[in-house]
Amino acid sequence: MPGGSDMTLRPFLWRAEKLYPDQEIVSRNHDGMERYTYSEYADRTAQLANALDEYGIEDGDRVATFCWNHSRHFETYFAVPTIGAQLHTINPLLPDEHIQYIVGNAEDEIVFVDPSLAPKLAGAAEDAVEFDDVDFVVMGSEEVEGLDATPYEEFIAGHDTDYDWPDLDEEAPAGMCYTSGTTGRPKGVEYTHKMLWAHTMESLTPQGIAMADDDVVMPVVPMFHVNAWGMPFTATAAGAKHVYPGPSPDPEDIANLLENEGVTITAGVPTVWLGLMDYCKDHDVDLSELDTVIVGGSAAPESMIRWFDERDVELLHAWGMSEMSPLGTVSHLKADLEDEDYDTQIEHRKKQGLIVPGLEFKVVDDDGEEIEWDGEAFGELYVRGPSVTTEYFQRPDANEQDFEDGWLKTGDIVSVDPSGYIKIVDRAKDVIKSGGEWISSVELENAIMAHDDVNEATVIGVPHEKWQERPVAFVVPAAGVDEDAVSEEVMAMLADEYPKWWLPDDIVFIEEVPKTATGKFSKKDLREQYSDGSLVEGQVPEDAAPESDD
Repeated sequence: MPGGSDMTLRPFLWRAEKLYPDQEIVSRNHDGMERYTYSEYADRTAQLANALDEYGIEDGDRVATFCWNHSRHFETYFAVPTIGAQLHTINPLLPDEHIQYIVGNAEDEIVFVDPSLAPKLAGAAEDAVEFDDVDFVVMGSEEVEGLDATPYEEFIAGHDTDYDWPDLDEEAPAGMCYTSGTTGRPKGVEYTHKMLWAHTMESLTPQGIAMADDDVVMPVVPMFHVNAWGMPFTATAAGAKHVYPGPSPDPEDIANLLENEGVTITAGVPTVWLGLMDYCKDHDVDLSELDTVIVGGSAAPESMIRWFDERDVELLHAWGMSEMSPLGTVSHLKADLEDEDYDTQIEHRKKQGLIVPGLEFKVVDDDGEEIEWDGEAFGELYVRGPSVTTEYFQRPDANEQDFEDGWLKTGDIVSVDPSGYIKIVDRAKDVIKSGGEWISSVELENAIMAHDDVNEATVIGVPHEKWQERPVAFVVPAAGVDEDAVSEEVMAMLADEYPKWWLPDDIVFIEEVPKTATGKFSKKDLREQYSDGSLVEGQVPEDAAPESDD
């Protein structure tokens, strides 16, 4: 039954306003840096709630955002769900046809859009029936060309700074995010208040991503991507200072905010931190206040972990999915590993880590049997828990494929060591099958990126007439290096660690690895480009075949 004791988002906002009224929220907005307090944030959130009421938003209606990470976007995070509506964060990097589909599928009533993203949204909305009944609010104080949108400050102006927040059912939808749709139409994931409440509690435990009221939290991971991994909610619940990096931050922007605001916890995909590491080569960046960097989205290379360790910054490897709200595992060291040697600790920290409190998992092989936790056997990872969805929005076809008896079938192929550390071997669609044996593209990528002269690397399987598939590595070299020398050194390094049949048949140097809309490496683009197998046809020596390797 609804009531004040239900698991909803409202208590997090109440606690921050009452206990930490003077705590700062800092934002790099389109119109410059902005600072205000939790007390002022609560006032503006109430104004937005009143404005949405006046507009006509009712229980269950969906309000969309098309925005970067900034304070106005953060105001929608509590105002929209806490009045009983549903916040739908849209990834602005998606193709127009995907944007049109998800706006129509979600039946959004109104879209809040950043000034810099207004042209993109206008292009997607033009002549699209999905936008016929959708209104726009632009996140600023000025109108924008090409889009009929009310300025945000005008939208909330004059509204009361008090709001009678309703009692909500914890099972009421609070948020919505669509998967990127790399293998078909995007799939909608709905988050109830209870799911987001549970996720916040799971995250705040010491074995999650612990935060306190003396932390300064900067999510670089986009707020349009699974609620910035839930960090705006967890930071608010903790009473921490927020820092938002604004539209399209580059490494210099990130470095300046880390220094100037005393950031203690930050989070983003590996490409963000590779950019910062490269920037630090030529600039003196003070990271003395930084305690923790959360890396997710794809595997953190060992060289990155060691780089931050050398600067007394802990890199925490994490894994999750949109369907999980999203946090699933974090690579904290268990107590019995604290006294182990550094290399042993690194081997555990490279893994995706330990399941967070509140969730359960199992790993199932091709025969439907659970695997042994021996670090060798592998299978598909299944998860369940209060922050894990049990169905997609209006997608019975995908529900039948991706869920089984209350478990989410993640599509990740993993092994589990005797201590319970999960290691992702690969995505099911990215594992390379060569001569009847499996090759982990992720493991090869991490090994290649350990080379000092490699900035980025990804490995895909390309068709081969005899061996079905063979691995090919695509490498972004450091500036000014001898590519032939790097290729020889990388192959020699891999040959020391892996059997011959694991070694890439070719190393192709490229300017940039294609990225998905969420910043992950897009292997799909490379697979399509080299689907004819021309790179590897006839290149595999007989003694590199799986059957003949010792």
